[in-house]
Amino acid sequence: MITIPSLKVRQFGVDFYQTTFSSKDLQKLVKFEVLNYPAMEEEKKKRKSKPSAINWEILEKRIGRSEAAFQRPVIRKKIKELVQYYKDCQESQNLPAIPGAVIMITERRLLFTPSGKNPSLGLLQIPEEPGVLRCLDGQHRLLALSAQTEGEMEIDVPAILFDSLDPRQTVELFVTINAKHTRLNPSLLISLAGRRLYADPYQALAHDIIRELNEEESSPLRGEIKILGVGKGRVSQASLADEMVDLFTNIEKLGGKDRFKEFQEKGKRFFLNYFKAIQSIFPNAWSGRKYSIKTGAALRAFIRVSPDVMAGAKELRNDAFDYFGIREAIRPWGERVGEGRFETEGEWRRKLAGGTRGTVELLSKELREALKAS
Repeated sequence: MITIPSLKVRQFGVDFYQTTFSSKDLQKLVKFEVLNYPAMEEEKKKRKSKPSAINWEILEKRIGRSEAAFQRPVIRKKIKELVQYYKDCQESQNLPAIPGAVIMITERRLLFTPSGKNPSLGLLQIPEEPGVLRCLDGQHRLLALSAQTEGEMEIDVPAILFDSLDPRQTVELFVTINAKHTRLNPSLLISLAGRRLYADPYQALAHDIIRELNEEESSPLRGEIKILGVGKGRVSQASLADEMVDLFTNIEKLGGKDRFKEFQEKGKRFFLNYFKAIQSIFPNAWSGRKYSIKTGAALRAFIRVSPDVMAGAKELRNDAFDYFGIREAIRPWGERVGEGRFETEGEWRRKLAGGTRGTVELLSKELREALKAS
């Protein structure tokens, strides 16, 4: 056991502790982990190591990767900047390196023993077990402490520690901290909200479909979407998710719970087939660099008119999710909309006057009218 002086704080029925750890103890007790997706592993393999004062290989081994985690991927630039700042503080001896508290959680209930007359002041006992603590805020600061090749920097680190939060409270607190103060990327919030924060069925389905579109080998959108706000993709995960959530809301509102349940089961199949069909209708635009068909605005418009497409496929093939039915339903787009509509320096740019929102609405209207005229 590690015993440390602590202040017990109670806010709105929740107890937590304000305390201080040595950097040496934190390196033993804290489990570092980040969200992980297959695409991130591919990027990691492609990345070439450059000479650095930081031993990245050792640091990477300390960081676990899991889809059940909530921390965003480590930002190397931030680690470098913090390491340099710590060195500057160490050399100048006139500034504290970590004056603000890091926030941590543990799933173990801790023993707090009051000492003296104040029942809120006392000693906190923490099991001396590797990984007993997880970092909710300040993970980069703690990683930077041990990122130097010369060895760990020994300082006291102020900390706030929770031992009574359930998983939902944990992620909700994480999102609240980062959304309000560090402008966490909205795409990460979509993933957390959809699967770990409050299990919203619309967000969850949007999250799963977008991942499928970005990761499935046969998907025309493979690698085109910025999952968690990172990667080479040009399209924001959050913008597509917002559009899909509106779509699912309308599906359940107009078709009832059974209709939405059917889409939960077959939504991935539909969107994979849908974008394959779009690719076949606009092959040059889809593969050409001078087109904007794979931008967020165009993809949102395609998502917005998907109920009309499903209705057409249902009528043609008696299967709203069938590739051939979908392709037949949208065939009029090839003639009535045309690939020239998506030329970046042509008609697309001329119709950007209303901004992205106006572009989405205008393209949606054109796509619907082309379907009706068929």
